[in-house]
Amino acid sequence: MSVRVRIAPSPTGDPHVGTAYMALYNLIFAKHHKGKFILRIEDTDQSRSKPEYEQNIYKALSWCGLNWDEGPDVGGEYGPYKQSERLDIYKKYVDILLEKGHAYKCFTTPEELKMMREMNAKLGQKSGYDRRHRNLAPEEIHSRMAQKQPFVVRLKVPLTGICEFEDEIKGKITTPWADVDDQVLLKSDGFPTYHLANVVDDHLMKISHIIRGDEWLPSTPKHIHLYDCFGWTPPQYIHMPLLLGIDGKKLSKRKNPTSIFFYRDSGYLPEAFVNFLTLMGFSMTEDREIYSMNEVIRDFDTKRLGTSAAVFDIKKLDWLNQHYLINNIPADQLWTRIKEWGFNDTLMSKLMPLCHTRIKTFGEFFELCDFFFVNHLPYSEKFLCPKGITPEQTCYILQTILWYLEQNDDWSRDNFFAGSKEIATFFGINHKKIVIPVLYATLTGKHTGPPLFDSATLLGKDKTRARFLKAMEFLGGLSNKKLQQLQKFWISKSGVTLFEKS
Repeated sequence: MSVRVRIAPSPTGDPHVGTAYMALYNLIFAKHHKGKFILRIEDTDQSRSKPEYEQNIYKALSWCGLNWDEGPDVGGEYGPYKQSERLDIYKKYVDILLEKGHAYKCFTTPEELKMMREMNAKLGQKSGYDRRHRNLAPEEIHSRMAQKQPFVVRLKVPLTGICEFEDEIKGKITTPWADVDDQVLLKSDGFPTYHLANVVDDHLMKISHIIRGDEWLPSTPKHIHLYDCFGWTPPQYIHMPLLLGIDGKKLSKRKNPTSIFFYRDSGYLPEAFVNFLTLMGFSMTEDREIYSMNEVIRDFDTKRLGTSAAVFDIKKLDWLNQHYLINNIPADQLWTRIKEWGFNDTLMSKLMPLCHTRIKTFGEFFELCDFFFVNHLPYSEKFLCPKGITPEQTCYILQTILWYLEQNDDWSRDNFFAGSKEIATFFGINHKKIVIPVLYATLTGKHTGPPLFDSATLLGKDKTRARFLKAMEFLGGLSNKKLQQLQKFWISKSGVTLFEKS
């Protein structure tokens, strides 16, 4: 059997370390078996997909050295490799499912679905669709269609029995069909959901093995059933352990720097970063921790893949990176590499105007601008909490500014300034005396420096977000209850009450 594996990231945000993690193991598996590694872009979420996010996927994986054999940018015989360019293909297969009675048109409105969820919550029942349109008479379907009622297409999942499949790591997996909902396959806008597009594309692209994270295990029965409905042979499944933060919970950008670009821009070496990711799911013979990509490809064995989640420990990454820096970069080349990373002409041409009128001697440059080049700021409660402001209230300020910036993914100078003003109004606090000092301390570790919002732009989204998270962590953060309460006030735009009571 010819080995063909793939990753299928969605261009809906920053390139996540989890994408690199999955890409890495798919690449290793493919190269070990002399197979092919495919990159497919799953851009069916038109409301969130953006061309710049797609380009960032290419840039991030290329920085890691994870190069694909087929994909949107390099082509291949099974293209197109972007789902938005394959809509006619999905429509054809949806029609097949409808014709064979394996799927049905569902006319349930969003309001009805909301009422179902609320009712199920009150009754303590599982939240899900109640299948009310699963067996509509042909005449009623025709009537609703004539009235141009919006509809989605749902998969008819068996109501009884069990689904069984073999996972190469976990062994036999058994799931009662009663626990699986009638998954939406085609949305009302004509775009497929992940589940339909994933199965159709994997079959047509001759994918032999699906290597993905444990979080997709609950979806696998739906995919197995779709293969059965089409009369296709499913690929072999390999579900990898999840990446966890140091708090033992799933790695999330809400608490951790998860963008690949954060690690690139913080000065980590790609070979160290990739070596670190292999440690998350695989153990080499003799418990070796430092090895090249060629070595892990040569020695790869699925029996040595992990079965439990791995902790994404930055201290371990720091240790690995130091090893690679010492052993892979000669001393006479170190300054060249550092210049390429942080002291290149492109960056300096942007930084010089910010400090030109703020230094009296060249020696003051680093006093003023050191925060651009370091990862660990000397945070203090004195700077982060202006007079009369508690650590918890500073966390409120930082969290709401994060939400403001993330809502349109606009981290520009002007939007950052507008957000800081809105948060000051939101909480009824002084912008200049409270919000600005909090932001200065968060981004620089100081209360003075180069222009604040220009500095944030130069730091970039990933470093800025990471510093917000670190500052909140330093101050003790917010409990889930407090976070939910803050979010409620934020959505209702009535945060003044919350801030005054805190």
